[in-house]
Amino acid sequence: MPKVKKKIEKREVPEYKKKAVKDLIDKIKKSRSVLIASTLGLPGSQFHAIKKKLRGKAEIKVVKKSIAIRALDGSGEQALHGLKEYVTSDVALFFADCDPFELSALLTDNQSPTKARAGDIALEDITIEPGPTDLVPGPAISELSGVGLKVAVEGGKLAIKQGNTVARKGEPIKENVASVLAKLNVLPMTVGFEAISAYDSKDKKVYVGIKIDKKKTVEKLKSLIGKALNFAINTKYPTKQTIGYFISRAVMEEKAIKVLIDSKQNSPTPATENVQTNDTNTMEGK
Repeated sequence: MPKVKKKIEKREVPEYKKKAVKDLIDKIKKSRSVLIASTLGLPGSQFHAIKKKLRGKAEIKVVKKSIAIRALDGSGEQALHGLKEYVTSDVALFFADCDPFELSALLTDNQSPTKARAGDIALEDITIEPGPTDLVPGPAISELSGVGLKVAVEGGKLAIKQGNTVARKGEPIKENVASVLAKLNVLPMTVGFEAISAYDSKDKKVYVGIKIDKKKTVEKLKSLIGKALNFAINTKYPTKQTIGYFISRAVMEEKAIKVLIDSKQNSPTPATENVQTNDTNTMEGK
C-alpha cells in the first residue's frame, strides 16, 4: 500500500511571543547599539544592581533564544544577522544610544570584585602580602603554610610574616588557594556582564571581542606613546612632541661647542711657543 503523507499542522505562535519579538525589533530600530553580554555566573542581586546603575544609559532585556533570533531576523538589517551565532541561553541584550565600545566600557566599570572559586582562571598574578590577619591559631596555620605563607602568632591572631604569589595569571586557581583567599577576604575575581559582541547601527557593523578595560587600555596606550616618542627621537623625526627636545639638545650642544672654542682660543698653541723660543734664541745670539 502507498504511504500516506501526514499533514503537518503549523502551530500558532502565541500572542505574547509575537509581542515580545515586536518590542525587541522596535528597540533595535531605535537604538544605535545592540550588545550581547554573557550572564553566566552572575547572581540575581548583582544583575539588578547593575541594571539600576545603568538606568538612563542602557536598557537590558533577557529573553529566550528563539525570541531574540526572530527579532534579529525581523529587524530588516542584514548586518544584524551576524549577532545570531552569539545568542545563547545565558545572555542579555543591551540597547543604548552610545557606541558599542562606550557601552562595553560601562559594563566593565560596573563589575564588582568577588571571591575566587577552585578552577577559576586568575586574571592577574595573585600575591598575598605580609601583614596581620583576623584568623586565630589552629587549622589555619597549616592552611596558610600550605600555600607558601610563613605565619606567626601576634596578639592572639595570625600574622603573615612572609607573603607569596599563590596563583599566576592565566592559570586555574587551586582549591586550597581559593580557600585561603576566602579566609583572608581577598577578592581577586570580578563578576558582572561580559560583553561578547555588538552591532553599531551607525557603521552597520558587528564587533566581536569588545570587552573594554579602561585601566589596562590607558596603561597600554602610555607604553605605546613612550615607544613611539623614543623612535621619533632616535630617527630625528620632527613633530610637535619632539621638536622641543631637539631644540633643547641643540642649545646644549651649542654651549658645549662654545666652551670648547673659548678654551682653545685662550691657550697658546705649541707652534706659537716654538716661534717665541726661536726668536729669543736669535736675539741672544746677536
